[in-house]
Amino acid sequence: MQITRVTSHIIGAERNFLFVVVETDTGLVGVGEGGLTWREGATAGFIDALRPLLLGADPFRTEHLWQVMFRSGFFPPGRVGAAALSAVDIALWDLKAQALGVPLYQLLGGLCRDEVVCYPHARGQSTTQLVDHARHLVAEGYRFIRTEIRGGADGSVFDPRHALREAIADLRALRTALGDSIELLIDVHTRLDPADALLFCKLAEEFQPYFVEDPLRCENPDSYRRLAARTTVPLAVGEQYSSKWEFRALIEDELCDFARIDVCLAGGITETVKMIGWCETHGLKLALHNPLGPVSTAACLHLDLASSSFGVQELPRTPGTYLQDLFPVQVPYSRGHLQPPTRPGLGVVIDESRVRNYPPISEGRCPLWRRADGSFTNW
Repeated sequence: MQITRVTSHIIGAERNFLFVVVETDTGLVGVGEGGLTWREGATAGFIDALRPLLLGADPFRTEHLWQVMFRSGFFPPGRVGAAALSAVDIALWDLKAQALGVPLYQLLGGLCRDEVVCYPHARGQSTTQLVDHARHLVAEGYRFIRTEIRGGADGSVFDPRHALREAIADLRALRTALGDSIELLIDVHTRLDPADALLFCKLAEEFQPYFVEDPLRCENPDSYRRLAARTTVPLAVGEQYSSKWEFRALIEDELCDFARIDVCLAGGITETVKMIGWCETHGLKLALHNPLGPVSTAACLHLDLASSSFGVQELPRTPGTYLQDLFPVQVPYSRGHLQPPTRPGLGVVIDESRVRNYPPISEGRCPLWRRADGSFTNW
């Protein structure tokens, strides 16, 4: 079996998605997804550069092709390249499992669980709206609820001190409304500096969150040493990292409790499997990052099903409720849980004839946040 076609598609819906299709001379088609949000054009360009390395290759050689894609340019590929090779790698694993006639999780060790518990994103412009949405999600079967530190009323101005106090009020209201049987997760989205992050985590301890996610920016993992040593709330970190080398300090020095690996950014199935084993040796649980599309959800599901160190799975978009014409077959879901697919491969099918219905959104429309004084702050 040889690779005959590698094609990327940027799909504009409520946001952009980047999918890659890999076809072989047997007619089998694998699909992958890249996860560098609002930089999908750059990712597609990197896939173009990888194409000559892939055409004619045996898709079963996933480890070899990963090394070729990662190292052949001499310079490390960075996040753009990592997102590109992640998408291709996922598609290769999809092809391999299809060729063998088994769901992908069978190639990763088989089922460790019967279903995968998930958490949605509860939203609201006020605490009252947030609680109402969370109640609705609980009624749908979810037992984990995720919220986030919010910005200003217009969604672009961010005052960290006001925002952290508002987030504590949200946690208090959610715990009161939902009780102790619902797990609460809060995403800081790297919006706080170390001093404010420490204050927030100390204040949040009262409400026993399942974890606090990305309280600090990712560039310096050592910044987590101070925070991890001074709070009892579990920390979930890593969605912005694009390699096992970036994860090294967090895992080996046990600076977090949950690994937020993004399979569509951190090297695909090939690399994520390596990091999962590494996390297990240090007692870190998985909370795979999944803000993306049906392929990302499927890839996360297979990894979760085959991992003994699973914690919880992010699921902001329920399979079968979006991009249904582009992906007429998506992975199964039931009341807050993803279910094991029975189809060979990832268990998703793309209809490329529908791509034209989703023109890309301008990347200039990505969220831009600022402080009250007009200075830039990260979203």
